[in-house]
Amino acid sequence: MSWLDTVLRRNKELESMFDLDFTSETSHRAYLKKIALETCINFIGRSIAQSDYRIMQNGKRQIDDWHYLLNVRPNSDQNAADFWQRFTHKLIFENEVLVIKTDSDDLLIVDSFERIEYAVYPDIFTDVTIKDYTYNRSFPMDEVIHITHNNEKLTKFMNGMFDDFAELFSRKLEVSLRNNQIRGTVGISSTQSLDDKTLSRLQEFIDKLFKSFKSATIALVPKLKGFEYDEIASGEHNGQSIEELTKLKKSLTNDVANILGIPVALIHGELAEYETSIKAYVKFCIKPFNEKIEDELNAKILTKEDYLKGDRIEVYGLTERDLINNAEAVDKLVSSGTFTRNEVRVLFGKEKADDPELGQVCYNQKLSFCRFQ
Repeated sequence: MSWLDTVLRRNKELESMFDLDFTSETSHRAYLKKIALETCINFIGRSIAQSDYRIMQNGKRQIDDWHYLLNVRPNSDQNAADFWQRFTHKLIFENEVLVIKTDSDDLLIVDSFERIEYAVYPDIFTDVTIKDYTYNRSFPMDEVIHITHNNEKLTKFMNGMFDDFAELFSRKLEVSLRNNQIRGTVGISSTQSLDDKTLSRLQEFIDKLFKSFKSATIALVPKLKGFEYDEIASGEHNGQSIEELTKLKKSLTNDVANILGIPVALIHGELAEYETSIKAYVKFCIKPFNEKIEDELNAKILTKEDYLKGDRIEVYGLTERDLINNAEAVDKLVSSGTFTRNEVRVLFGKEKADDPELGQVCYNQKLSFCRFQ
């Protein structure tokens, strides 16, 4: 090792380099997880926020306090759209959501709580906290709105995959930065060895030279005798590294969308398969969420007796069929005598009309061939 010692003694900066730790920890880049999750969850949240909640009694919509709470202003700090979007975000992101009704008749989404489970009695929620206020009382299951999504928290389920993607993304980003870095050589005409002072001044000059190239639009560097700087082209790049990074982020979002049942074409705004994608999205993603909400509202707002006699809370939104686009099908349903016109109105999310003629079964367009249902 004597020859290496000699080299190191000649160049103190080179000697210090051998003491450096070249091991670096890969950044986990948490924003990748945030982008994928927020893109998909907010997409569903905006869809659920468009829902219309109807309290039906004897086939007629009731405009009462519950209608106002569910469709207009659930509480003093949120409108209905903001409330249901946050409701959906918490349900998906944290696997469950709890809503309580206060003494002032406000619906509030709980930030944190503890659940005590029983086998034959209703579960109880304690330590119910909203913002910086914690209730001293407990809430039984039959007095709250509580919905769960699945058996595992989405973030917990996907942590392993996110870590792998983050490491791969970091490696590709490093390669892209390395491929596009500025490289050059510095030549010095000198037949004598350079002392520490001279080396220090030379390094300072090179640093200023590099800084002028990096930060300025136009860099003018004096040409010195015995000093030459040549930039080495790093090769032609066609943006392949950037495309790979974009594809990687897109792939991560696609995986989250597939888990939540969102067609990836909708997430990325691809219109080629829009009609097919929106039908699949409504059927396999939005409809199950609406059914969960609808079942919970019916169980907690209505009594068993009211429900059995026909009262309902119905949720309409993206699941509602387009009446104009299905006009030909509506005509066939009515003219064939399969449905009355009022029944067709209900199928398309409309209320029954008071006109008695709309309650008749027709076998053609003439009323003389109709009979009351």
